Amino acid sequence: MKPLVLVYRKCSTCQKALKWLEENHIAYEERPIKEENPTEEELKEWYKRSGLPLKRFFNTSGNLYKELKLKDRLADMTEEEQLRLLATDGMLVKRPLLVTQDYICPGFKEEQWKEHI
Repeated sequence: MKPLVLVYRKCSTCQKALKWLEENHIAYEERPIKEENPTEEELKEWYKRSGLPLKRFFNTSGNLYKELKLKDRLADMTEEEQLRLLATDGMLVKRPLLVTQDYICPGFKEEQWKEHI
């Protein structure tokens, strides 16, 4: 199964990740995160499989995150509410988001990607 990479093409980190995949001749499936936002079910599954804190799935440097003042609001929200919110807009989700059969990684971390792809 090819890794799935959710990206926003205008994001420089996403561009860097895709370039790295190309340079390393790694076949992957690309999904535009803005147009094909992850569903609540997908996010719930990926979050559980990742073993990471749910906050890691939020694009904390994004404009929408700041506009919604999520820095102050997340602590008062349940996991269900956070997952539902993440599923409303791909721009809230940390990108690129790498999904393989046994590894989930929000954000591009070359060493981790190298180890798990």
